[in-house]
Amino acid sequence: MSPAHHPLSIGDPDWIVIVRGSRARCDEYGLVLEACGLPWQLVDADGAWALAVPPECVAAAEDELTRYRAERRPLPRLPPLPAPFPGAPIGAVIYVAVLLAVAYGAGARAFRTDWFDVGAIESGPGLAREWWRAITALTLHVDPSHLLDNALFGAGVGILASRLLGPGLAWVSILGAGFVANYLELFIAPPEYRAVGASTAVFAALGLLAGYAWRPQFSRAGRWIYRWTPLLAGVSLLALLGAGDAHVDVLGHLLGFSVGVACGWVYAWAGLPRSRRIDLQLLLGAGALLGEAGAWALALRGG
Repeated sequence: MSPAHHPLSIGDPDWIVIVRGSRARCDEYGLVLEACGLPWQLVDADGAWALAVPPECVAAAEDELTRYRAERRPLPRLPPLPAPFPGAPIGAVIYVAVLLAVAYGAGARAFRTDWFDVGAIESGPGLAREWWRAITALTLHVDPSHLLDNALFGAGVGILASRLLGPGLAWVSILGAGFVANYLELFIAPPEYRAVGASTAVFAALGLLAGYAWRPQFSRAGRWIYRWTPLLAGVSLLALLGAGDAHVDVLGHLLGFSVGVACGWVYAWAGLPRSRRIDLQLLLGAGALLGEAGAWALALRGG
């Protein structure tokens, strides 16, 4: 119903006033009601403007206007992100170098050992005790295409995480989340299950970014879509890139992403990183390298 001008009094029994204010404000709210199919009138009572609706439409009209006001309410501003950490590409270069070094060692059967036999995730009695497999499997790849995909995608996501958290904290977190995801996979994977590849850690990095962005958004007031957007974006990428044919470790991707989201959420909740010290980042990065090297030392010694 288009707006009508009637010389009604504010207390007219046939129409109930729900909005008072300027002509522009009443017209704006009237258009909202009109879009919802609700009748309304613009009331001019001695120069005071009001918007009135029939008694049976009061509840619906007030509900629509309440939602309209909520959508128009400006969202509180998030605190600005800290300046990006320097040195992000360095961690990515080291990550690619580690993948290439392991690929060479596995291909050459260095130390006269089948690296896949001693380093892959395999379900079976007693293999859960060989915890280092959850780390060594992250650097093994079945073919050059698998290696190239994980090297490029992992380096890109790792650089983003490094700029946000610092290269040391980012890569030790990615390795840690990948380890947790792979170790969980040892317990829940079906019989005769075998998996290798850095993709679990790559999706852990993606989850780390999604969880870190989701935590501050989730605490904001407003429509649910705004609060859940970071997580939905991460899940969309997981669905787009993390599924495939029968040779794709979908379980590992899902676990890696889930552990990464939890890690990122905790980091954002705790306000990490709290320090921008370079020496601390170097120490954390060295810890990630030593963890990978130590896991391979255990695996090759056992083999």
